[in-house]
Amino acid sequence: MKTVIDRYNKAKEEHHRLLNPTSEAKFWQGEAVQLRQQLQYLQQSHRQLLGEELTGMNVNDLHKLEAKLEMSLKGVRIKKEQVITDEIQELHRKGSLVSQENKELHKQINLLAQENVELQQKLYARTPTTHMHGSDVELHAPISLQLRQPETPKSIFPAETMKLGLQLSSKSS
Repeated sequence: MKTVIDRYNKAKEEHHRLLNPTSEAKFWQGEAVQLRQQLQYLQQSHRQLLGEELTGMNVNDLHKLEAKLEMSLKGVRIKKEQVITDEIQELHRKGSLVSQENKELHKQINLLAQENVELQQKLYARTPTTHMHGSDVELHAPISLQLRQPETPKSIFPAETMKLGLQLSSKSS
């Protein structure tokens, strides 16, 4: 990035010095040549880092390439370990929040169960017993409720009237 900024500043200075279009064209041609060379170098380095085109390299160059790869791999491993550590910490944090929420819910359940017991005790203490067919039945005995189908509405006209109406309409046609 620094080299690009330096080239930009150099080009800006050259632009002010050179107002001649032919010399400016030569300058930009030179810049294009430098950029092509840099691109070729980067492409070759990339292929070498991938393990391709290693045939023209001597032992010293291969050692340097190996050291670069090991440094890069070390950086990747450090980054991976950091990401995993951060994820583990986040999961521990979420786990403790869930655990705390679970404890709060258990407290609420226990309070509701205690209230239920207290209400049942109050209900049983207040309900009198009744005498039904010769046996004592407490009012707090379980009650079973069932739903039934709704009744069909009855017509306000008798069935004979309906038949008669049908007969009349059939005669008039």
